[in-house]
Amino acid sequence: MTQQIEIEFKNILTKLQYEQLLETFSIKSEQIIRQVNHYFDTKENHLKQIHSALRIRVVEDSIEFTLKEKASKHQHLETTDYLTREEADRMLAGDGVPPYSVSERLELFNIPVDDLHLYGTLTTDRVELPYKGGLLVFDHSFYLHCDDYEVEYETHDEAVGKEIFSEFLAHHEIKPQPAQKKIVRFMTALNNQKG
Repeated sequence: MTQQIEIEFKNILTKLQYEQLLETFSIKSEQIIRQVNHYFDTKENHLKQIHSALRIRVVEDSIEFTLKEKASKHQHLETTDYLTREEADRMLAGDGVPPYSVSERLELFNIPVDDLHLYGTLTTDRVELPYKGGLLVFDHSFYLHCDDYEVEYETHDEAVGKEIFSEFLAHHEIKPQPAQKKIVRFMTALNNQKG
């Protein structure tokens, strides 16, 4: 189990802006890592109600089970357990939540873990680069017939990170358009599809 405060700034990009950033930073295809994110909640949206998200993320042979709890506008507490393929497959099939730190956190919030089910999957092609003491991230995500692009900056200091990210956007002539979390964009697309 790992637990950390994540401080990040996010901005929506156009496809052209995304492609220009890949070119500017000389990104090679082998630097783009595919992540597959499977999102969970109850039918009553217990997690959404407490501004939290639950996912299984598969990156190559690594499988992370993460609960993200909102701490402030740009901060989230992340609790992560590492799962075996068998544990992940059982959860994806609706066969219970592995009894680790994430399930203990869920119980603290009285989330009925037996009612959790898979809402859907979002795939992200991600590039991560060290940048001015933090981590710069370029994401292309696709889900439910949607494609979107964003840049993120992860930092250890909210005030400094905000300044660095603002300067980055200005330098690359990118209009500030804060991006919603991926789970929010996914759920919006899912609700639009139902509607």
